[in-house]
Amino acid sequence: MPSQLRTILFDFDYTLADSSPGVIASANFALQALGLPPAAPDAIRRTIGLPLADTFVRLAGSHVPADRFAAASSDFDRLFIQQADAVMADRTAILPGVAAAVETLKRRGLALGVVSSKFRYRIEQVLEREDLRAAFDVIVGREDVLAAKPDPEGLFTAMAALGSVPAGTCYVGDSVTDAKAAQRAGTAFFAVLSGVTPRAAFDPYARRAVLSSLVELPNASIC
Repeated sequence: MPSQLRTILFDFDYTLADSSPGVIASANFALQALGLPPAAPDAIRRTIGLPLADTFVRLAGSHVPADRFAAASSDFDRLFIQQADAVMADRTAILPGVAAAVETLKRRGLALGVVSSKFRYRIEQVLEREDLRAAFDVIVGREDVLAAKPDPEGLFTAMAALGSVPAGTCYVGDSVTDAKAAQRAGTAFFAVLSGVTPRAAFDPYARRAVLSSLVELPNASIC
């Protein structure tokens, strides 16, 4: 890594961890509680990382009358969170090789952080369980910002906490939403293909590299 790099910020879902079993269970719990048809697992996986309001539009928008939509969306949010509080941490696994990669980067003296649309307390539960919490100097989650990604607020919040600047920071994520957030924050971006976003989807966005997974990051020569 070049000497000017001081900070690496990571997305969580599909970048550091796979929470899809918990997300699928929570989304379908909420849909069924609202009397709506369950969604296919692959359809739910494609919503991971989106705000829950957008998830509801994608999974149930065509099934809800316009005059009921706002209330149903709010109920979906509440029910999803209720179920996720019960199952998410236990059904989230750190991706293979991520722990070793993170520990390598930490030993090099880099400041590390997480910026995610997931609740911070859920991220902390998983990282603490895996003995990885101490590797991250800051975690910014849904409850810490007013605007979700691709708004850059979360990235700016993390950089402010670390005393970092965009020129010395890169963001690592698996989705177009992450690429847009990095672009708007003025940070470098590494795309990882450990989620459901295909390589070609990153073509319109500035990026330093597209990696098969975060495992390749410590050996990347550009950032």
